[in-house]
Amino acid sequence: MRLAVRAVMVSAVSIRVIGLDHVVLRTRSAEAVLRFYRDVLGCSVERTIEPLGMIQLRAGSALVDVIDSNTWAATTTAGHGDLYDHFCLAVAGPVEDVLAALDEAGVAHGPATERYGATGNGPSVYATDPDGRTVELKVATFLGEDLAGGREPAIPGDTTVRLRPGNGDTQ
Repeated sequence: MRLAVRAVMVSAVSIRVIGLDHVVLRTRSAEAVLRFYRDVLGCSVERTIEPLGMIQLRAGSALVDVIDSNTWAATTTAGHGDLYDHFCLAVAGPVEDVLAALDEAGVAHGPATERYGATGNGPSVYATDPDGRTVELKVATFLGEDLAGGREPAIPGDTTVRLRPGNGDTQ
């Protein structure tokens, strides 16, 4: 048996993924989906944005956003029907470095925009993966600051300040 090995080119400017920030699910059966994630899996409702038909559920350190397609229909489906919208990776900032890495790699992306995610408000960029899926890259925040200073992302309800070893921060 022969294994194929594929070389991966690593950019001089890299994006450091910290973890999953959120997943966005579209549905025509919002109440049934909400019952599953809230009542069966135990995800608590974090916030509701009624004009969008969106309910954000806390799933550990990440969010599951449920969008009622009857309220806010997708403009395009990118071949995935109306059930999948996008997922978001929490990344280390600053956002200018994220944009530079995407540009250097020739990855199509939109502008940086302030958005809400699992670690709060912060800059994010929508990019397109090779299969045409939307991937949001959101700079993880700690009390409104990006993580360029070395802090780990804030988790709601957790008051512990996490520092990466060797970053010189003494808080």
